[in-house]
Amino acid sequence: MIYPIPTECPVCHDRLKVTALYCGRCHTRLEGEFQPDKFSYLSREQKYFIEVFLKSRGNIREVGKELGISYPTVRGKLDDVVQSLGYHVSGYNGDPDSELQKSRKEILERLSNGEITYEEAMNLLKKQNNL
Repeated sequence: MIYPIPTECPVCHDRLKVTALYCGRCHTRLEGEFQPDKFSYLSREQKYFIEVFLKSRGNIREVGKELGISYPTVRGKLDDVVQSLGYHVSGYNGDPDSELQKSRKEILERLSNGEITYEEAMNLLKKQNNL
């Protein structure tokens, strides 16, 4: 069995660096300091989410159907992945209970429940960004 590469130190929880690589075919060994890409540090769940997201070509409703989760939950997971990759998520201040986040979730839930159209939801979200 091949195990996933650990990315976090079990003692201090800092990010690990790759210092050796090995070829199982020709037995070549490389030693040095190698930096894994950003995706290496994502959780298994986040990587699976990205796989489903790409397979669905970014269609959030399709992602929700495949994962069995609501539209707002898909958006939250997407924001989590984007933030984990080191990018700023507009309107996210680290507090998931912030008023802006609550308001956005309400809009997305209304959209998901069919209470408003896509266009109405987009207009409401755009208004929030301009505040």
